[in-house]
Amino acid sequence: MNTGQPHKGTTDLSRYNCSWYKPGNKLLQFCWYFTNVLFFINPMNPFNGLKVMLLRLYGAKIGRGVIIKPGVNIKYPWKLSVGNYSWIGENAWIDNLAPVTIGNNCCISQGAMLLCGNHDYRKSTFDLMVKPITMEDGSWVGAKAVVTPGTILGSHAILTVISVGSGHLPPYTVCKGNPAVVIRERIVEI
Repeated sequence: MNTGQPHKGTTDLSRYNCSWYKPGNKLLQFCWYFTNVLFFINPMNPFNGLKVMLLRLYGAKIGRGVIIKPGVNIKYPWKLSVGNYSWIGENAWIDNLAPVTIGNNCCISQGAMLLCGNHDYRKSTFDLMVKPITMEDGSWVGAKAVVTPGTILGSHAILTVISVGSGHLPPYTVCKGNPAVVIRERIVEI
């Protein structure tokens, strides 16, 4: 009998299957896990040069003058590209199940999260979905802000503190809220 109400099924995580998702060589993932814990997540390692060297060793494309603060968590460095003179702040989490591209002169502030994965809540199997994230030159993700899968921060766009950015944040704008909306134009004085 159809009551006009949408069907309200149940989630069945016993049927969850993401065997299609192959993020890289299993040995490489295993080695990276311990490198990430010892040298990146560990707040006792302030040595930026060592972190840059390790990221490059694991396949990340890292430009000149990149600053990586203590406590940063990076899922898969071989899916990471960071341009020149960009900063990644304390306790930032780059959960790059898909490629994350960070342009030149970008800033990811303390505790910010770049999340390339999510789950399809409409399916009982809770299927994994992944999409890349792009931060164009000069863009800035504020402290404790969240960038969702598939988001593009346009050139010099700002996602303010504790905001949630999704879709396309236009160039030279300041975006705030959940979901973030443009609140003003960004003017960069020379």
